[in-house]
Amino acid sequence: MTRIKICGLTREEDIRIVNSLRPDYIGFVFADFSKRYVTPERAAELKAKLDPDIKAVGVFVDENVEKVAEFLKKDIIDIAQLHGHEDEDYISKLRSLSDKPIIKVFNIKKIESFDVVEESSADYVMIDSGYGEGETYDRSGLRSIKRPFFLAGGLSPDNIEKAIEETSPYAVDVSSGVETDSVKDETKLREFISLVKRGKYYE
Repeated sequence: MTRIKICGLTREEDIRIVNSLRPDYIGFVFADFSKRYVTPERAAELKAKLDPDIKAVGVFVDENVEKVAEFLKKDIIDIAQLHGHEDEDYISKLRSLSDKPIIKVFNIKKIESFDVVEESSADYVMIDSGYGEGETYDRSGLRSIKRPFFLAGGLSPDNIEKAIEETSPYAVDVSSGVETDSVKDETKLREFISLVKRGKYYE
C-alpha cells in the first residue's frame, strides 16, 4: 500500500486524530518561518502521545547538523527530513552523528534532472514544490524516477487518487490539503487517508 505522511501537526487534537486514523508517518515542522512551527519541547510532548507504530518525522530547513542530530538522539523524532540546501556532505555528517533514517527533499522547480534524486545517499527522497504552501505542479515526469519516493505538493482529497495513479509513489505527504483555516480537519484527513488506502498500491 502507498504509505501516508501527515505533516505539520501542532496540537494534541492532531495527535488524537492521527492515532485514530493511523497514517504511517507524521511530521513536526522545526523551521521557524513556518506557520506550523513547533518548539522542540512541544514536539516532545506531542510525540509522547503519538502511537508508537506511527513514525515522527522532523522537518528542517538548513538547520545546524548537530542540532538535527540532537532531535534524533533525544527521540523527539524518528526520521529527519531535510528540506533546504543540505548537500551530500551534510547528509554524511548527519549519518556520522545518528543512524536514524533521512529524507532528502527535492524541489521540482529547482532541479535540472532527476539524476540528483536518484543519486542521493538519503534513505528516502521526496519531490515537493515548496514549503507546505499547497502548490500543485506537473507530475508527468515523475514515473521516470526509479527509486521509491515520497510525493508532496498540493495534494488533497480532491486529487490524491489521480496523483497516485500518475506517479505510483512510495508514500504521499500532505499538510495544507487536509486543513481548514490552517488547522488540521478531521473530516478531510479521514477522506484523504481512506482514498489512499483504497487506491493504487505502491509497485
